[in-house]
Amino acid sequence: MAIERPNRRLTTILAADAAGYSRLVGIDEEGTLDRLRTIRKDLIDPMIAAHRGRIVKTTGDGLLAEFASVVDAVRSAIDMQQVMAESNSGLVQDRRIEFRVGINLGDVVVEDDGDLMGDGVNVAARLEGIAEPGGICLSSAAYDQVRGKLDIAAQDRGQQQLKNIAELVQIYSISAAHPAAAAPHTTVAPRLSIVVLPFVNLNGNSEQDYFVDGVTESLTTDLSRIPGAFVIARNTAFTFKGKPVDVRVIGRELGVRYVMEGSVQGGGDRIRVNAQLIDTETGAHLWAERFDKPRADIFDMQDEITTRLARTVGVELVAAEGRRAERERPNNMDAGDLAMRGWAILNQPLSLRRDSAACDLFDAALRLDDRNVEALVGLAFYHGNHLRTFASTNRDEQLRIAHMAITEALRLAPSNALAHFVHANLLHVSGATERALRELQFAIALDRNLAWAHADAGFLKVLLGRAERQKLTSQRRSGLAHGTLRSIAGMPYSVSPTCSSAGSTQRWIGSANRST
Repeated sequence: MAIERPNRRLTTILAADAAGYSRLVGIDEEGTLDRLRTIRKDLIDPMIAAHRGRIVKTTGDGLLAEFASVVDAVRSAIDMQQVMAESNSGLVQDRRIEFRVGINLGDVVVEDDGDLMGDGVNVAARLEGIAEPGGICLSSAAYDQVRGKLDIAAQDRGQQQLKNIAELVQIYSISAAHPAAAAPHTTVAPRLSIVVLPFVNLNGNSEQDYFVDGVTESLTTDLSRIPGAFVIARNTAFTFKGKPVDVRVIGRELGVRYVMEGSVQGGGDRIRVNAQLIDTETGAHLWAERFDKPRADIFDMQDEITTRLARTVGVELVAAEGRRAERERPNNMDAGDLAMRGWAILNQPLSLRRDSAACDLFDAALRLDDRNVEALVGLAFYHGNHLRTFASTNRDEQLRIAHMAITEALRLAPSNALAHFVHANLLHVSGATERALRELQFAIALDRNLAWAHADAGFLKVLLGRAERQKLTSQRRSGLAHGTLRSIAGMPYSVSPTCSSAGSTQRWIGSANRST
């Protein structure tokens, strides 16, 4: 008996959508829809056809196209982004229509009506979701086909976990605005972009190399868990091992804003590890730390060092990016800048006035981009933390805003550990303590360095009557940093103010309702 198999083929998928579409429609519904239809008809559709592509389907704010050649797909995407940049010239920021584009080469299932299904399509859609407005993201399968064939400046964004995709995907981003020849001078490095250079073995003892390299590899892995982080892959970083380096040159070559470097030295029964975080633009040292530990259990020591470093460096990176945005773009911050500044405030000791300022920054970010995950999580964190720490005069409204924000954040980024921690916070506030504990355990499974989740999980076990003695390694893994325990019991109660931009929050909620 013949088995009917689905019709499959290897093809190139291009996924594109308009960034901040809900916000644009909320500002000017008819004008936005008319302009989007005109752009599709006069610019994008003819361009895809000119590069021998086929539009598979369209949505209200995006499209899916198929190409027989990856080179044709990338050329089409670059031309499309350049034409859109010209179309947006002269328009104020909140009126611009900017597209995100994702491109993947993969095996797909072809439906009878010509529609395409399968992981090959899903990966392209997820790549589009993490691309910058006006930018293009490629999977490694697609990038391998265009490397050396097109004059493009590509940035290695490392392996990332994409929503509902089982395997990690190696990702590359390219900018339509900067040709490869000009990349060292003109390419703007992504926020939170960092390379961990191989730590130096000061003893020169080859038997210690495995420990030194292990610290470097573990740090690279742990830093890649920071939401929004762009971490250079270990294979690239290790090409600099044993070579004299200039951090400014590395920053230009790899397209990163920060370098982490360090050294390991052993003596007797102790090992000393030094680490520094450096700004590649100025060469300035932003932060430094030293660990001096007994050699007794070298693997536990490696685990402690890397988790503490990863947690602390994550906080320092966010603070550095907040300062950079205030310095470089004080009057022209985008959603990412505003969200970064908000989290830099929340990472400081608890203060009603400061935290209210963070909430205002998150709200401002969402007015610019209602899909900014860091701002959504920050907004939910602010309201949830104040509900459990301070008396509130509008508890129901704060809880509603927080639940809507975290639900949208988890829809956009289901593997975001911090979002699951905040969700647990809200479940606890709502009285669902058992569910909150399970959510905290899931957050820890996603990011073992999430100190807040470790602290709250222990607190909830006490509330549930399941207090147990914690191992020292559990405390080390929590990476307890400044302000970790700020949101648990012991805080004085007072009336908590809400964001000064409450009306703007309502506009964001209306936008979120329209988009769902």
